Amino acid sequence: MEDMAEIEAAAGGKSAAATAEDWRKALAAVVPAVVVLRTTATRAFDTEAAGASYATGFVVDKARGIVLTNRHVVKPGPVVAEAMFVNREEVSVQPIYRDPVHDFGFFRFDPKAIKFLKYEEIKLAPEAASVGLEIRVVGNDSGEKVSILAGTLARLDRDAPVYKKDGYNDFNTFYMQAASGTKGGSSGSPVVNCKGRAVALNAGSKSSSASAFFLPLERIVRALKLIQESWGNFGSKPESVSIPRGTLQMTFLHKGYDETRRLGLQNETEQMVRLVSPPNETGMLVVESVVPGGPAHKHLEPGDVLIRANGEVLTQFLKLETLLDESVDKELEIQIERGGTPITVKLKVQDLHSITPNHFMEISGAVIHSLSYQQARNFRFKCGLVYVAEQGYMLSRAAVPRHAIIKKIAGEEINNLNDFISILSKLNRGARVPLEYMSHSDRHRNKSVLVTIDRHEWYASPQIYTRDGLSGLWTSKPALQSPPSSSPFHPQSPLSTTEPSPMDHNGSITESVSVAMQTDDETLTGTLITEQKRRKVEEAGGEAVAEGSGIMSDGGAPDQQRSMADRVYPGLDGDIAQEIGTALSNASLAEREIEPALVMFEVHVPQSCMLDGVHSQHFFGTGLIVYHSDTLGLAAVDRNTVAVSVSDVMLSFAAYPIEIPAEVVFLHPVHNFALIAYDPSALGAGASIVRAAKLLPEPFLRRGDSVFLVGLSRSLQATSRKSIVTNPSAAVNIGSADSPRFRAMNMEVIEIDTDFGSSFSGILTDEHGRVQALWASFSTQVKYGGSSSEDHQFVRGIPIYIISQVLDKIVNGGDSGGVPLLINGVRRPMPRVRLLEVELYPTLLSKARSFGLPDSWVQALAKKDPVRRQVLRVKGCLAGSKAENLLEQGDMVLAVDKEPITCFRHIELACHQIDRSGDHDGSLKLTIFRQGKEMEIVVGTDIRDGNGTTRMVNWCGCIIQDPHPAVRALGFLPEEGHGVYVARWCHGSPVHRYGLYALQWIVEVNGKKTPDLETFIQVAKGLEHSEFVRVKTVHLNGKPRVLTLKQDLHYWPTWELCFDPETAMWRRRTIKSLNSSILS
Repeated sequence: MEDMAEIEAAAGGKSAAATAEDWRKALAAVVPAVVVLRTTATRAFDTEAAGASYATGFVVDKARGIVLTNRHVVKPGPVVAEAMFVNREEVSVQPIYRDPVHDFGFFRFDPKAIKFLKYEEIKLAPEAASVGLEIRVVGNDSGEKVSILAGTLARLDRDAPVYKKDGYNDFNTFYMQAASGTKGGSSGSPVVNCKGRAVALNAGSKSSSASAFFLPLERIVRALKLIQESWGNFGSKPESVSIPRGTLQMTFLHKGYDETRRLGLQNETEQMVRLVSPPNETGMLVVESVVPGGPAHKHLEPGDVLIRANGEVLTQFLKLETLLDESVDKELEIQIERGGTPITVKLKVQDLHSITPNHFMEISGAVIHSLSYQQARNFRFKCGLVYVAEQGYMLSRAAVPRHAIIKKIAGEEINNLNDFISILSKLNRGARVPLEYMSHSDRHRNKSVLVTIDRHEWYASPQIYTRDGLSGLWTSKPALQSPPSSSPFHPQSPLSTTEPSPMDHNGSITESVSVAMQTDDETLTGTLITEQKRRKVEEAGGEAVAEGSGIMSDGGAPDQQRSMADRVYPGLDGDIAQEIGTALSNASLAEREIEPALVMFEVHVPQSCMLDGVHSQHFFGTGLIVYHSDTLGLAAVDRNTVAVSVSDVMLSFAAYPIEIPAEVVFLHPVHNFALIAYDPSALGAGASIVRAAKLLPEPFLRRGDSVFLVGLSRSLQATSRKSIVTNPSAAVNIGSADSPRFRAMNMEVIEIDTDFGSSFSGILTDEHGRVQALWASFSTQVKYGGSSSEDHQFVRGIPIYIISQVLDKIVNGGDSGGVPLLINGVRRPMPRVRLLEVELYPTLLSKARSFGLPDSWVQALAKKDPVRRQVLRVKGCLAGSKAENLLEQGDMVLAVDKEPITCFRHIELACHQIDRSGDHDGSLKLTIFRQGKEMEIVVGTDIRDGNGTTRMVNWCGCIIQDPHPAVRALGFLPEEGHGVYVARWCHGSPVHRYGLYALQWIVEVNGKKTPDLETFIQVAKGLEHSEFVRVKTVHLNGKPRVLTLKQDLHYWPTWELCFDPETAMWRRRTIKSLNSSILS
């Protein structure tokens, strides 16, 4: 404060010294009444997204506990907030009013809750604002708890600032401007004079010019007075708080007289206005925009100059707003000049609150409500249309963007939210229906997509939330009278992909997919003909055609063409078969043989269940049909396409234009492949065209062998090229990502000399189309510098014998020991995999000799495998495995049961031998070399299923699961009983507000240990609403932390999601919630 005094003294003489003393007294009274607001928007709504933030407010009514702040702080939608006073006392606050247009709103708190601080309310003095006035902005600037910034009011008639084109903006008001340089967190700060009175409300700033924008207080004073008149002291509950607000749904700008003359204002009119206006008046109000469908639509136009309203000359926003607020539901006579022509119109003033949405529908994570006046003005749409405030899962899966306006669903027109709810109530789970929407960025064209109603219970049933103006809460009730019933596993109408989506470099989707619905077999056959036009891929020196295949360069004779089509697509009519044969004749034999077994995967992961560190919500990739019968279809694909079992999978077939759903049945714990089941009956006529590939697990590929790389382009066209195997046994070495996710381990892959790039997956076949390997996509993360990293992918071949071993167990059954899974109505036992849960890597024998490996072992290993000439070393053991604490990093694994081993397959064969022996104790006798000594140890093996993570809990907005293998592969679990792992967190949740983020274990809650998910659930059941909970966590880096957070069961109930193998469905169960009626 001494620096402040020096500044004031330098400004001039005795008055400055007196002013410095006044500032000291004023700020001493102001600071205790200023609060730091910690707000959390629990749902996206209108102009605001879900999230947590800090802001400022100040007490304007001590007896009633009323805090003034900005509208964008109070939020138009559900909000949870606390206020912290200067002495760090905290109190809950509830919203009681937010203005539909202007940037102010009010919270309330219980004054009795503040026990240790003396403070007084800050008086509002709008009349004290003037150009040149010295002011102080007191608030939470840039996260500081108390910050005092000096400034001088430079303007009182600035246009309202424009913050976002698709977000909240104030209008129809002047703003004040000062060079005070406020930043984030100071929103809602009082702008005070030297007497400690608020002359304006801080609202925003412009960082490039260090300018701050302040809202005048006149309309705030009116609103506060009306609240005070209808509300006694804190604790009383009036029937309603009515603050009349009127609108004509149009925006005015204040233009100077020179500009109005250019717009055609007559000289006589200007002289009349100048005569009756105050001497300092500089211009008039001009219409900037009119909202379609509003009272002024088709009556007023941009450029109209306002002359009179109800016979009174109006040149200021304040007088116009006052007149509108006093004339709700009444007619207003408006006189304007348009290009110099006087026009008089009568308009009915609309209740502004009637076009301000106070309820929304939440379905599949999407927030949908009536289009507000704010967004209608931004987008130039009619108020009340069905507006998407948040996409959620169901709509984002169909590529419906945020801010979209829904026009039709299931072929029926949508005019309002009730129409939308009514149609949804008729749809079953799993139904796929067309939806039409339009976007403000492309307003002249409707877009049509297919929306899939969630089949699994990824989300709670649809709810309607309604704002209770008295309590500040949004209470919920079911949106549908009866919950949707489940639909059959496959869609009733076949679907064909007509415009496939572009992909980015890592295989995740960047744009939408346009899917057309087919209605009859004739149309399907016609599409089939066009889809079979295959492009021929040329290589340097010749065509990609198998040697000795007998394919003629001119396409072959008609009989040959017909025989090709009969072989690939049996049962087709003659003319159609000949046309297809002509197209196929340009392809290699391998391509023609394998095409009916190729399938394109489109995979979506719900945002509410992004488990196991999955790094995207949308994946594409090519897969292979490995089994196809009348009752069961199985397709293999890499785990960079199907990463987790919590997924919605759609298959598009190369041989037949149809798209059907599929289900994940097996995820290999360490190898990069998954098996997906589909229902062949869903293919209809295509069931006889689609077929399984011929697998060739032996002989193994060798260096120099010729193979054909075959895959699908993004337009579902088969593409192939001939390549040479350069390395049939390259060891995969993928490091852990920043957020641990599945990575292939202990796996040898195939490398070839030429491919189609890192985003092209497919298969490797011999010249006859027999599959020798899956050309799979692997996900990795490339780190740059100290902290930055980027997701990348590469492609390599997975020998088909690895897949066929698991496939045989699923198809043939037997005593697999796994939990039976319902697949297409048949319960099938799922295989389990015995593993040595140790991450290994190969080291050349020449290097191993340098580490001290005896010559006898070097010779024995070289004799065992003269090609690889390597030894396996331990990179690390998976935490919690039976090998943990037995094997150490750097150990060389020389032999199993005295038999030398040189590759990962030898370890796997030893584990398989344990399963075949039956009476084995499940251990391996290993010979290892550690620190110059040869040792014999017995190491236990672990049995893992292929289900992936099948259970999760959402508590306070964070996704909690048992540590998945990628986390355990880091080699560390907390000493405090391991704990449960936080995989994700949700915006606008309690964990967001209090900072309980992902990549850590929760080891204790209120002093109770939580070693596993079941224990955590039991602890969570005992936690009450609004209770502060003490949580102990351990980060992946091993750093412990203790924090507290406030549980919110109203907006964030505790629930779990489990996979039920009996029904093959994901089921959602509420663990603890709060009935909204209790709080109303």
